[in-house]
Amino acid sequence: MLSTARTPSRLLARVSSFGVLAALILLIVFGALRYTGFLSEYNFSTFLRYNSMFGLISLGMCFVIVTGGIDLSVGSVVAMGSVVAALLSPHGALLAVLGAVASGALVGLLNGLIITRLNIQPFITTLATLLGARGMALLLANNQGGVGVDSSNTVFAWLGQGNLFGTQWLPVPGVLMVLAFVVGGVVLRSTSFGRHALAIGGGEDASKLMGLNVARVKLGVYVLSGALAGLAGLILAAQLGAGQPTEGLGWELSAIASVVVGGTLLTGGTGSVWSSLVGAMLLGLIFNILNFENGKGIISLSPYWQSVIRGAFLLLVVVLQSRLSSRAAGEEP
Repeated sequence: MLSTARTPSRLLARVSSFGVLAALILLIVFGALRYTGFLSEYNFSTFLRYNSMFGLISLGMCFVIVTGGIDLSVGSVVAMGSVVAALLSPHGALLAVLGAVASGALVGLLNGLIITRLNIQPFITTLATLLGARGMALLLANNQGGVGVDSSNTVFAWLGQGNLFGTQWLPVPGVLMVLAFVVGGVVLRSTSFGRHALAIGGGEDASKLMGLNVARVKLGVYVLSGALAGLAGLILAAQLGAGQPTEGLGWELSAIASVVVGGTLLTGGTGSVWSSLVGAMLLGLIFNILNFENGKGIISLSPYWQSVIRGAFLLLVVVLQSRLSSRAAGEEP
């Protein structure tokens, strides 16, 4: 019964996945034909370095959304993670990495405990931790605009600015992002944790009747989301050479948009980490092309327009997804 009910959703997800991949390929072809240097090593490297952070938080968001939840705190957790990493950078790159990831995981743990133990809705819970994590980032930064990274820690800087094998085609943040998605893809499709997450999104009550530990799985996805946001914060600090307590504003919208445009339903139960990656890259490519247009003098958009475009893009995707889902459900025999 559950499998039959989810058939339109799975079909919609598959159609969306192919559609977003086709859109990404078309945009790449358009950019290559229109702009000099679009396919250059420099643009590829810069694009991956910056968008690796959005990819990482989109991966965590994918796991949360397939369970039927939402995590609005990821942008603030990125900012907090960047400050923690910067503060710990004088003590070595390893401690900075562990500190950033652990700080994000702790916020995720708090989200998960409140949602599962107190039965508070994810939207309200993560909205509260969004504010709390942002405040903690500012407190740790002593209410300053940034926290400098130890300049002698070359390994730390390499995590955000370095290249593997000395080629810009393999920027370290991009490689870390791809590795994270490889692991995430295996976890979602080939482990009991991933299958249980999908089952919970398909029907939480039915999952409980099947004997699944719903609370433990939901706790796990929020911890994972927080940890990946903390890792994104580490990359942010390593790239900019400073922790940024005011960064990450609206990044949760980018993550949600990336996941939803990849075919993952906001109601949960179906999703793909690879489609979420394509969605994140598509959204990043749109802004990359707009920057090239700014360079040509054809248009002139301030950075603030990015938030407007993200919001409009998310609204458009959700509306289209809702219409297609209703139509698919209506056509189901």
